Amino acid sequence: MRTEILVGVKNETKLNYKKDTTLQTISEDFKDLYKTMIVAARVDNILKDLQTPLTKDAKIEFVDMTSEDGIKVYQRSITFLLITAVNELFHNAEITVEHSLSKGLYCEVYLGRKLTKEDVSLMEAQMRKIVAENRPIVKSTLPTEEVIELFNQRGQMEKVKLSQSLNRDTVSIYHCGNYYDYLYGAMVSQTGVLELFALDFYETGLIVRVPEFRNPTVLPDFQEQAKLAHVFSEAEKWAKILNCDYVSNLNEYNKSGDIGDIIRLSEALHEKKTAQIADFIASHADKVRIILIAGPSSSGKTTFAQRLSIQLRVNDIVPVAISLDDYFLDRIYTPRDEQGEYDFEALEALDVKLFNEHLLQLLAGEAIEVPYYNFLTGKREYRGNVIQLKPDQLIIIEGIHGLNEALTSEIPRDKKYKIYISALTQLAIDGHNRVPTTDARLIRRMVRDHQFRGSDAIKTIKQWPSVRKGEEKNIFPFQEDADVMFNSALIYELGVLKKYAKPLLEVVDETLPEYSEAIRLLNFLEYFDDIIAENDIPNNSIIQEFVGRSCFFR
Repeated sequence: MRTEILVGVKNETKLNYKKDTTLQTISEDFKDLYKTMIVAARVDNILKDLQTPLTKDAKIEFVDMTSEDGIKVYQRSITFLLITAVNELFHNAEITVEHSLSKGLYCEVYLGRKLTKEDVSLMEAQMRKIVAENRPIVKSTLPTEEVIELFNQRGQMEKVKLSQSLNRDTVSIYHCGNYYDYLYGAMVSQTGVLELFALDFYETGLIVRVPEFRNPTVLPDFQEQAKLAHVFSEAEKWAKILNCDYVSNLNEYNKSGDIGDIIRLSEALHEKKTAQIADFIASHADKVRIILIAGPSSSGKTTFAQRLSIQLRVNDIVPVAISLDDYFLDRIYTPRDEQGEYDFEALEALDVKLFNEHLLQLLAGEAIEVPYYNFLTGKREYRGNVIQLKPDQLIIIEGIHGLNEALTSEIPRDKKYKIYISALTQLAIDGHNRVPTTDARLIRRMVRDHQFRGSDAIKTIKQWPSVRKGEEKNIFPFQEDADVMFNSALIYELGVLKKYAKPLLEVVDETLPEYSEAIRLLNFLEYFDDIIAENDIPNNSIIQEFVGRSCFFR
C-alpha cells in the first residue's frame, strides 16, 4: 500500500512514498536544496523529529540549521550527548542544565567532589568519541507506567515525578547506548552529525557552545558575562529559598494549598531587591542623577520603574520620569529595516541630539518643554509640558536603548545608574529540561497583547522573531554595562498565565504557520497546573502588568 505525501519543500512537489516511510528517508531526497543539514521537519505545521514515520498524506516542511527551531533541535541533541557522556564516564554523576550564558548553555556537574578543568576535557573527549561512533539516538514511545518504572530503576526520581505529572498514556523517551532520558522536544537521530560544539570549564560548571542560526556553520566565541552569571546565581538562590527548583515542586505546593506562601515569598524577594537598588541610588544621590532602565520585551520594565520610584520616595527622593517615545524623529526621518518597514527600535529613530540637550539643561537646573510624539500623525508636537528638576530630584528613563552609552553620550558616566531587567526563569521542568526565558516572556507578551492591544496569539507569534532580532541588536550586546541586574521572573507565574494563554493558543488554525509554535507552547504549558490563588498576588506585582489587574495601569 502506498500513500501520497505532499512535500512542501521550496515548491509544492508531490511524491509517492510507502506508508511508514520516515521523515529521515524523505529528507534525503531534498537535502541538496538546503545550505545546512536537515535536523527536523514540520508535518502539517507540527514540529517532528526525523525518526517519525508517516502514516497518512501530509504537508512537510523540512527544518535545517538556518532556523531557530533547527538550532534548538541541535542544541538539545548536543545536551543529550553531553549527559550521555557524563553518565558513561562517571558512576552516579548528576548533571543539571541551568541557563543560557556566554554564547552557550551553562550546566553544573555533581561528581561528589569539585569539578575540574580536566574533567571537562574528559567529557568533551567522550562526546567526540560517541560522535565518531555515529551511534543512533533512538526514540521510543512507551506506556507511562513503563517509563516510570524505568526511571525508578535508574534512580532518576525527578524523571519519575515528571512522567507522573504529564497525565498521558504514553511518554516518548530517547536512548543512546545504555542511557535513557526524557528531553522536551525533537532531537537528531544519529550522533555523527553532532560535530560542531565546544565545552568550556566555567566557575563550578561548564558551558556548552553550539552554533547560532544566523551563522550555523561557525561556533560563536566565548563571551564573558560575569554580571549575568551573578544574577542567574541569585535566581538559583531564590529557588532554594522557596524550595522550588522544578515544576513538580510548584505543582505540589499548588495541590497542597501552600501556593499562597510561594507567591508571597516570591513577591517579597522582588520587593527586597527593588528596595536594595533604591537604597544604593539614595546613598549615591550626590553623584547619580539619571536612572536608565532597559530590558527585552515583556520583562516588566514599566512596573519595575513604578515600584523603584516608590522605593526612592521612601528614601525622600522624588524622581521625574521621561519617556523616550516622545523623542522619536518625525516619521519621514525614521530609518527602515531590511523589509522596508519603519524601524522604530533603531537608535537612529530617536532625536538623540535633542534628548541629550534636554538632559544637560535639566541637570543644570533649567526648565525644558518636553516634546510629545503624535503616533497618528507621525510628527512631534509641543503641548506645554514644561519640567524642571529640583536640586534633590533625579530622572528615570525607561527604554530599550537605556544601556547603550550612545543614547546619553553627553552625560558623564558617573552621573548615570543603569539597570538591566529581564525575566530570567529560575524554575526548570527537571534537571535536564530548563524553562527558557524567551518562552516565559513570549507567553507574558501574548497575554498582555490580548488584554491591552486586542491582538491574538497569531499576531504575537508572528511578530516574535522580529522582536527577538531587535533585542539581539539593541539590548543584549549592552547588558554587561549595567550597574545592576534585576530578575523580574516570578517562580509561580506560568501557573497563573496558563489560563490566560491557553485559550488564545487553542484557537490558532492548524493550516497557519504559527500553529507549530502554538502547539509547542500548549504542550509546554501542560507541565504546569493552573494556579487560581490570584487574590494572593499583590496588585503591584509585575505579573499584574500582563494580566490586567495592576494598580499602575488604571
